[in-house]
Amino acid sequence: MPATAPLRIVAVAAGLSSPSSTRLLADRLAEATHEALESGQDRRVEIEVVELRDLAVDIANHLVTGFPPAALKKAIDAVTGADGLIAVTPVFTASYSGLFKSFFDLVENTALTGRPVVVAATGGTPRHSLVLEHAMRPLFAYLRAVVLPTSVYAASEDWGSHGDEYTEGLPSRIRRAGGELASAVTGRAVSGASRALTVDDGEDAVVPFAQQLAGLRVG
Repeated sequence: MPATAPLRIVAVAAGLSSPSSTRLLADRLAEATHEALESGQDRRVEIEVVELRDLAVDIANHLVTGFPPAALKKAIDAVTGADGLIAVTPVFTASYSGLFKSFFDLVENTALTGRPVVVAATGGTPRHSLVLEHAMRPLFAYLRAVVLPTSVYAASEDWGSHGDEYTEGLPSRIRRAGGELASAVTGRAVSGASRALTVDDGEDAVVPFAQQLAGLRVG
């Protein structure tokens, strides 16, 4: 790849509602990665979000016919051609959604070899957070991707919360995951990969989360 080629980060959001907390989490992770990449190197950064709800019919048709429609092929090409991937699903029956699984069933099992991936999920209760370790990590391990250490789970109660002295709030976890993805993409340490949430983040990070989540449904 030429040195002047942009770095491409693709976020896959499998939320079914519109707007959804799943899409918002994907956007926040993409923003955190973009911010970390811009502060750590000089190459241009391109961000693309693939919204699976818009491709649901195409995915079903492809599973039956074996031929992807143009929009679906473009989405698959974006995912397999990305320098870094963010994958976000709502939790259904203690696992990733059927739409999420159906999309990645269409990705060749070697197409993501060595690709750094941040896995994330949304749900109504913290009890389902283990979906990240029990379902999503094994899926991307099968696809031969490199799943980064920090995964992000956002329960309904996490939005608008900055945590306390014993726990990390959602904005801090998002920032850390974005920093790790930026570091993996560039192959070097990037500022922000593990910065702790500070008191000053309260108004800058927490208030926008609460405002944007007003009226959103999980999923």
